[in-house]
Amino acid sequence: MAPIVSLWHPQNVSRYHETLLRGHCFAETLLRVLPCRYNSRKNRMPEPLGLNRSRDMPSYDYIAKDGAGVEQAGVMQADSESVVARSLSQRSLFPVRIAQRSAQKVRAAGRVRLRDLASAYVRMADLLRAGIPMLRTLDILIKTTSQPRLNAVISSVRDDVAAGVTLADAMARHAQVFSDLHVSMVRAGESAGFLEDVLTNLSQYLERQDDLQSKVRGALVYPLMLVGLGGVAVLAILLLLVPKFKGMFSGISLPLPSRILFGLSDLLREQSLAVIVVGAMAVSALVVYFRRPAGQTLWSRWQLKIPLAGTALRMVAVTRFCRILGTLIRNGVPILQALNIAKDAAGNLLLRQAIEKAAENVRAGEPLAEPLKASGLFPTEIVEMIAVGEESNQLEKVLLETADAVERRTNRQVDIAIRLVEPLLLLLVALMIGFVAMGLLYPVFTMARTMR
Repeated sequence: MAPIVSLWHPQNVSRYHETLLRGHCFAETLLRVLPCRYNSRKNRMPEPLGLNRSRDMPSYDYIAKDGAGVEQAGVMQADSESVVARSLSQRSLFPVRIAQRSAQKVRAAGRVRLRDLASAYVRMADLLRAGIPMLRTLDILIKTTSQPRLNAVISSVRDDVAAGVTLADAMARHAQVFSDLHVSMVRAGESAGFLEDVLTNLSQYLERQDDLQSKVRGALVYPLMLVGLGGVAVLAILLLLVPKFKGMFSGISLPLPSRILFGLSDLLREQSLAVIVVGAMAVSALVVYFRRPAGQTLWSRWQLKIPLAGTALRMVAVTRFCRILGTLIRNGVPILQALNIAKDAAGNLLLRQAIEKAAENVRAGEPLAEPLKASGLFPTEIVEMIAVGEESNQLEKVLLETADAVERRTNRQVDIAIRLVEPLLLLLVALMIGFVAMGLLYPVFTMARTMR
């Protein structure tokens, strides 16, 4: 019985617990570094301890002191404050302060300009390509980013990465800044080892998008200003000038344009509150409708049917798809995963649905070009180029060359579409003013003719 009694001696029990604790920490550390992820929808294997839950666990800021009294601060993801305190104690640290991180910093980030985000991607790619570790790279980005909102987002991403979260998952927590396309491409770059190329391509993608938006804004400033001034002028005429003319024409038969004009004037003057309420309700209803799948499908169909501009929009979306897909395949991403990522670059729901259907056909062993051609949304020459690339086993090269060629042609179409917007808006202003003038002057001419 002596050996049994000595086994349960307090000192032996303490050593036994210490051995179990060390074994648990070693196992958890080993599981953290093992790349054992398998995320198939049908067959899901459990992810390592800490990785499958880190996306949902809260983060805690802590301040602790070591045995020498030196303060250490950091961020840790855990289920509760007690888990953080226990983890610090295991590292021979005495916790001084533990507080859960607030999501306020993320919400305060708001919207970030595309140009600033593209610049951050470029600097991050250069630093990683130079061999600088990820955390050090994010620290440098924080110091060199002057835009406050983007700086706050990068700081939050850095804290999450330091807590053991992957870069893609950390970015996914800031959906207002990093879209699904960005997160998916970064995740593919992390898993396949070409993160620097992904960041470079994302920066170029954002720069092209920012250039296009700047070009459209610059071309619409003058026409929209004229439309606004014309609308204000017409509203002033309806509220102030038209009522004075109405008394002059009380005894004569008014033509249809004049009756419409006087009816609008009476409605705005007598039922202004009702007009505002009904208008606000109509706008809200439209916004809600176009956020639903049916409304998004209808809006995507309308976009592609706009004369001249619809063709330009479709070609821009096809160019983005070809470039992203070619880049992913060139860097070793499987075609099914690449299609799942590249569909988000299209920006049009109909094109995205066509790409999803093409991915299903590819999964069944069929060529990629056939379902794209059957959708009717991809130009015939692009589909033929994709078919040639599949047959020659150079799909990524063909996609990138096609994207370059189509982009040059699309830029000319976009320029033409932008130039046509200005005269169309000026024509709209002329029609509004002409309608008011005709409604007021036509009865005058009728009275003059009657007096003769």
